[in-house]
Amino acid sequence: MSEQHPDDEFHPPTSDDPYWTETCWFTFTVPERRLSGQLYPFFRPNQGVLSAGAFFWDHTGGTPADILHARQFWHLPIPDQPLSDIALPNGIAYRCVEPLRRYALTYDDPDASTPADSTIHVDLVFNAIAPPNYLGESHLDQPGRYVGTIVLAGEEIAVDAFGFRDRSWGPRTQFGRGIHNSGARSGGYSYATASEGHAFHAITMDFGTGALAIHGYILRDGERSKVTSGTRRVLERDARTAYPLRVALDLVDESGREVHAEGECRNGLGLFLNPNLYTVNCLTEWTFDGITAFGEDHDNWSATGIKEFLRGRHAGEGTT
Repeated sequence: MSEQHPDDEFHPPTSDDPYWTETCWFTFTVPERRLSGQLYPFFRPNQGVLSAGAFFWDHTGGTPADILHARQFWHLPIPDQPLSDIALPNGIAYRCVEPLRRYALTYDDPDASTPADSTIHVDLVFNAIAPPNYLGESHLDQPGRYVGTIVLAGEEIAVDAFGFRDRSWGPRTQFGRGIHNSGARSGGYSYATASEGHAFHAITMDFGTGALAIHGYILRDGERSKVTSGTRRVLERDARTAYPLRVALDLVDESGREVHAEGECRNGLGLFLNPNLYTVNCLTEWTFDGITAFGEDHDNWSATGIKEFLRGRHAGEGTT
């Protein structure tokens, strides 16, 4: 195995802050099944513990209680293993095959007594289609293609579709009225990949003047350029759940190129990924540049933000 890149390994905490955090998220889909999956470990090295979630859902369920598979463990011990080749107590295993480019992922239900009883099995490889796009020095996002299989309820499902991953490391408190104590009570995480040369990604945050892009890229004709400005809007929400049904993005990159994208949400999962991050994650069919491609849209909220938004809707005061 080649020498690993530092950003494929655990980063030494830069302080003794108990909320110093490292994440390693992989997300994948089977668009023709309206099926989404994600693996999300959340490490607290100064506390010696991690949380680890595995979620699989389609249009038939929208909460951890009724989707195809949802297991979120808290306060598990961090194994004495490198992040580039690690097996977690919740059944997730990661192995970096090629630095910053290729990763092997597996997951098995930790409560299955035998392989025949297993409610889920995952065996995937992520192949990056572009280098990571960095936000500062402690966050990266990367598009790629997933190939492999998922076994759900005894059915083997082939996976061969574009997806995403991200990593972050640094202080991340769970207190405060804003997401990660940023002051923003809502925002979004949106991407689509049509091919290895045509894609977009945006992280948006709402500090009171609308969801504005703080990070992302436009990839067109094989040329990638960082997003400098943009907006995300939810055009329509489900009347009962308030999950997004239609969303729109307008982005501008460093080269002056623009993208207008509109997305139709094909499923939705609402959950607290941590105590101060509520998110609705949607497989999204995007139309942009005259083409249609799949990706995701995440409707992100702080705990305070989502409570005030939903209670406002119940009182007849909500907006999109």
